[in-house]
Amino acid sequence: MTTDPASELGGQRVLVTGGAGFVGSHLTGALTDRCEVTVLDDCSTGEPGNVPDGAELIRGDVRDPTDLERAMDGVEVVFHQAALADARASLRSPVEGHRRTATGTVKVLDAARRADARVVTASSAAVYGRPDTLPIRESDRKTPLTPYGIDKLAADQYTRRFADRYGLETVTLRYFNVYGPGPTGHRSGPGDVVGTFLDRARSGDVLPIEGDGTQTRDFVHVEDVVRANLRAATTDATGRAYNVGSGSGVSVREVAERVVRLVDSDSEIVHNDPREGASRHRRAALGRARSRLGYEPAYSFEEGLTTLVDRAAVPG
Repeated sequence: MTTDPASELGGQRVLVTGGAGFVGSHLTGALTDRCEVTVLDDCSTGEPGNVPDGAELIRGDVRDPTDLERAMDGVEVVFHQAALADARASLRSPVEGHRRTATGTVKVLDAARRADARVVTASSAAVYGRPDTLPIRESDRKTPLTPYGIDKLAADQYTRRFADRYGLETVTLRYFNVYGPGPTGHRSGPGDVVGTFLDRARSGDVLPIEGDGTQTRDFVHVEDVVRANLRAATTDATGRAYNVGSGSGVSVREVAERVVRLVDSDSEIVHNDPREGASRHRRAALGRARSRLGYEPAYSFEEGLTTLVDRAAVPG
């Protein structure tokens, strides 16, 4: 592996929006030893205790101009993680999802433009919808299937257009299925099928699968996502979008079977009705991220899952 990309940010003042959440808190933890870190989070889903020592927490909303101005003071790099994280919540309340994700991103970008701060925006593989081919390349057609995917695409497009129109240094990262230990050792949150299966298997509960379980996803470890963010913060290849995944596809059924086996659980795997409108297969093409960012995933799914199971087994 190459040298630690966080070292290039040493001494800089950085802002992590949504830094009390899953990816945001891991990212903040990787930065606090080297940078002056501010976290802006309304803590509606994230926990204040997730913010590591050494980072300043401002409990506020990225859509609030006073909160945002305070958090942006003197900042050189913004890692924009704040958004509605639950795709199903966007189906229940598409207006709120749009406000949190799309509107929030525009406000962050505009504040960063005034502060002349680079922005690294968290987007999602949901922007692609049902891919025409695998692996999915950044230039492939974008046909999101849910309000969540539409909002992420809006944030994605705004981020790149601010680079084109205003000369703002921006990078968009399209996360595939992120998994890994939460800040306190628990699962990451809504949509984390790996963590859900692990929790249920350790409790002996049923592991529910939507449909026949042959649908595949590209599961990427949160530490790899953090490394991609750090490289995006220092790259010269700005104004572009990059996939962040493992480059491999694993079926949901296989995830459940591996979890049951690793935990030595008696949990039963059951199949429910398939989710309407869900994509069957997703797998990231990583050529652009490798060549432009120097991104290389460190964890295979097997390695990442084993590490997660081992960590969950440690008392306390």
